Amino acid sequence: MAGNSFGEIFRITTFGESHGKAIGVVIDGCPAGLEIDLNFIQHELDRRKPGQSAITTQRKESDTFEILSGIFEGRTLGSPIAITIKNEDAKPDDYAHLREAYRPSHADFTYEMKYGLRDYRGGGRASARETAARVIAGAIAKLLLKKVGIEITAYVSSVGKISIDKNYQQLDLSKTELNIVRCPDEETANRMIELIQETKAKGDTVGGIISCVIKNTPVGLGEPVFDKLHADLAKAMLSINAVHGFEYGSGFAGTKMNGSEHNDVFEKSSDDKIITQSNNSGGIQGGISNGMDIYFNVAFKPVATIMQTQNSIDKDGNEIEIKGKGRHDPCVVQRAVPIVEAMAALVLADHFLRNKVSKLD
Repeated sequence: MAGNSFGEIFRITTFGESHGKAIGVVIDGCPAGLEIDLNFIQHELDRRKPGQSAITTQRKESDTFEILSGIFEGRTLGSPIAITIKNEDAKPDDYAHLREAYRPSHADFTYEMKYGLRDYRGGGRASARETAARVIAGAIAKLLLKKVGIEITAYVSSVGKISIDKNYQQLDLSKTELNIVRCPDEETANRMIELIQETKAKGDTVGGIISCVIKNTPVGLGEPVFDKLHADLAKAMLSINAVHGFEYGSGFAGTKMNGSEHNDVFEKSSDDKIITQSNNSGGIQGGISNGMDIYFNVAFKPVATIMQTQNSIDKDGNEIEIKGKGRHDPCVVQRAVPIVEAMAALVLADHFLRNKVSKLD
């Protein structure tokens, strides 16, 4: 199975299955001398882990990580960093009834057709459990970006048909972590939580949108032609489980504007920097960062596992009825916020290092 690695210089490879012994990540290309804050890494994992509230899966995992290599006396060595997380609350028996069945909108059918076999225990590599490894790597990438002042903040902007009616500049993003749905607008957050609870009670699921803002990006990140910064961000986001859409800057709304409205006019700021009066470009022009805020939206579909009876077929083509069993999220966006941030950090760290030497100042 190929496709388990991401990045060019700051490169990660994740491994492990949802209900196997452990999951983990190997990080290659991280410069030597980066100070590693272990508490920060655990904090990022805690934001993603299951069982953190009444509107997430009740699988109980501490997501305690163990560093195997690459870090000595609190700093990176420049060698590969290997980190693992044990699966403490794996319950493979919950999935025994799926050994021969194809769940609607899951990877069961495609995996089995491609590889001739599949890990039916929670989906194996197709499970969102794998994203914990990405969050570890993303936390280290964030520590690297922090040294140059780059800040990445994501939040839930939509659940089902409930959306924030403000853009990120009108919001106090410091309030994102003050509620369990990670929406910085309290009134909207309460309605989102109520919708998720109602949906869960019906045995159903609901999707949503995560918005992300990257501030203080230097001018010049991005590699034309095929490694445009927004293209790599799109690939990063679309690689996350359940993601069905990505737009940056004005996105699809820009199609309704004329060029005279959409163009970002250049001017000099009070501190003599070149900036743009508007930012429909989303901080990226020609695939290269222009120093303005980078902002984008990521669309998540409803979770495919529902606690309702559905029709399907088994591997022999027999018609069957199937119903979700075990512990599953009624909505994933609140847990996916740190995953979106992590993948954005991996992209930015990789592009930052393409123009730098392999040792930190």
